Amino acid sequence: MSRATLERHQVWLYAAAILAGLGTGVLVPSAAALFEVLLWPALGLLLYATFSQIPLVHLLDAARDVRFLGALRIGNFLLGPAIVGALLPILPDDSAIRLGVLLVLLVPCTDWFVTFTHLAGGDTRRAVIATPLLLIAQIVLLPVYLWLFSGSSFVEILAADRIATVFAAIVLAPLAAAWFTERWAERRGARGRVVERLAWLPVPLLALVVFLIAASQVHAVLGTAAAMGRVAALFLLYLVAAALAGVGLARVAGLPAPAARALVFSLGTRNSFVVLPLALALPAAWQAATVVIVLQSLVELFGMLVYLRLVPRLLPTAAAAPRARA
Repeated sequence: MSRATLERHQVWLYAAAILAGLGTGVLVPSAAALFEVLLWPALGLLLYATFSQIPLVHLLDAARDVRFLGALRIGNFLLGPAIVGALLPILPDDSAIRLGVLLVLLVPCTDWFVTFTHLAGGDTRRAVIATPLLLIAQIVLLPVYLWLFSGSSFVEILAADRIATVFAAIVLAPLAAAWFTERWAERRGARGRVVERLAWLPVPLLALVVFLIAASQVHAVLGTAAAMGRVAALFLLYLVAAALAGVGLARVAGLPAPAARALVFSLGTRNSFVVLPLALALPAAWQAATVVIVLQSLVELFGMLVYLRLVPRLLPTAAAAPRARA
């Protein structure tokens, strides 16, 4: 099986992993503590493998694509948060659920955004080059967004004892390790195979992570099940609004069809597993935030299957566009 095939069918693998995790958590509740312990190294490895596919050592190359990058910034850091703000009244009055939605929707994805851009015939090169800037920008801006949308609740979030430690160990350490791996690989051409092999890991590691989350957090999942319908509806509405905003912004910016498709997929795919460690580090009262983040990932993945059919039709290339009649 090729890596492209694995990535194309990843949504079914994750759905199966979640169902298996929930079943395991119900049947073997005593193993929940073990699953939670295993979750942290699995998550660290996932982020390392994911970050290793982002060209972190070529940040300056990304900055030169002014028009595309400008549209990407406007879409992800202005239009995206505005859409989220407009949709928040749909949510139930639950601070943990609201936090989960804010964590996962306010900043862009940096992993399968590239995969789905490629599958839709978008400009993969632009998508790959832009990912390190998206990653750095979201790390800087996420606290600002949380403060704007959460107010006093944000102070409580920052006060959680493990937040700083988890962010350093599970996000910053894999990020630094990925950067050093890329530098090491670039010094000799043969070493590039190591990075290529790491590209196989994100999908199976993500399946393992969602299995461990489902198995260790099964009671939180069951306890919030009644509210998840409204949360899922919000995520679906976000996908629709993001597609419309992306198409409109691409036309205003005058982007060619492949770059426009990359822009739409960037707005549609949100950040799940960079923010997941932050949610997991919160006190037990905030456990629902983790459930919300995993739910968003599933809704988004099924949404991307629709995007793959819809976006090329909304943004056809010159060769695919209908010819004008003489």
